[in-house]
Amino acid sequence: MKAFMLLGMLVVLPAHAATIAMEDQSQLQPATAHPPAAPFQPPQESELPDNAYGKLVRQGYALFVDTQRLAPQFVGNGLNCSNCHLDQGRLANSAPLWGAYPMYPAYRKKNDKVNTFAERLQGCFQFSMNGGTPPAADSPEITALSVYAYWLASKAPLGVELPGRGYPDVAQLAKGYDLAQGAQVYKGQCAVCHGAEGQGQKVGDSYVMPPLWGKDSYNWGAGMHRINTAASFIKHNMPLGKGGSLSDQQAWDVAAYVNSHERPQDPRLIEGSVEKTRVKFHANDGVNLYGQTVDGVLIGQGIR
Repeated sequence: MKAFMLLGMLVVLPAHAATIAMEDQSQLQPATAHPPAAPFQPPQESELPDNAYGKLVRQGYALFVDTQRLAPQFVGNGLNCSNCHLDQGRLANSAPLWGAYPMYPAYRKKNDKVNTFAERLQGCFQFSMNGGTPPAADSPEITALSVYAYWLASKAPLGVELPGRGYPDVAQLAKGYDLAQGAQVYKGQCAVCHGAEGQGQKVGDSYVMPPLWGKDSYNWGAGMHRINTAASFIKHNMPLGKGGSLSDQQAWDVAAYVNSHERPQDPRLIEGSVEKTRVKFHANDGVNLYGQTVDGVLIGQGIR
């Protein structure tokens, strides 16, 4: 298993290392708005009207779950939107669309501007889907996905951070993460779906289980390259159907192991320099290995 000679390395995190560049929601309704204790329940397909609106919602749904096939010109890897937003974008604690749509427009540190929801989707295409130039904000793809997200959130309060939004944080561990232990967790819990080399699984030409590293995975600019973000997703959602079965330590260890492997380059690469790109975009972006040298290997050089 290719791990860049990282096995056996114990990494201790500095106290501030798990700071995540999240959206600033301070301009919106505060948490004292008393959101419901149980996760929000989005509408069911049976509630969709049989008209142009319902047709567009269904188009957005199809694009969300089959992005590779329906938008190949904007997808540069083997992922679908639903690989990071499980259960068709409905599942609480898996960054559900109903938890995201009502929180935009919002400031994002990642691009230092107030983003519309359309711009947020464009970022997903550019980084998580490694798609190069994303669809235009008024394109059929962004329109359909936006309408699908709107429908899922159509009964949600505006500007209220609902329970189950995003990937709930998993506490930073004082002892850091252990890549060797992460390799063992991966072998025992993850490889059956994602492959021993993180290559995913295909049926024909399409991935049915997403690759976690290599040329067909998310690139170094995607939010999932942050170890803390990946640990939170893994803790609450993996192994598939058994979310919450891993300990916090296991989630951090396996997230670090996955994100110690090479993947496509950050499209924001500055002058061909990983070091400069780390300083500008990664040094204060949560816990990540981009631009770090581990056992003599510079992580973040991308797939050549």
